[in-house]
Amino acid sequence: MRVDAWLWAVRQYKTRSAATAACRAGHVRVNGERVKAAQLVRPGDELRVRVAGFDRHLVVRRTLVKRVSAALAATAVDDRTPPPPPRTEQAIVPVRDRGAGRPTKRERRDIERLRGR
Repeated sequence: MRVDAWLWAVRQYKTRSAATAACRAGHVRVNGERVKAAQLVRPGDELRVRVAGFDRHLVVRRTLVKRVSAALAATAVDDRTPPPPPRTEQAIVPVRDRGAGRPTKRERRDIERLRGR
């Protein structure tokens, strides 16, 4: 089965044309090599796919001829993507009321102090 059709069938991309574009851009690797959209995949192949800016590590369990439900699609792929790193302390973003006008010099200094500058 073609790699672009398989990625679309297991719901990694919303459309097959998006999967094809990802292959063309070099965001899809099968067994460590960049592939074209027509590359065939078989059960046991390892894929590295960039989806929405994040790399996913997938293993083909079985091939699907057409797009199926999410529950069936989950049985065709083994997702070995490591969990994202834990989020650290979030930055404090100063919030001003709408329509409050331009900040005064004192308020600007307070905002810069919050930003750590």
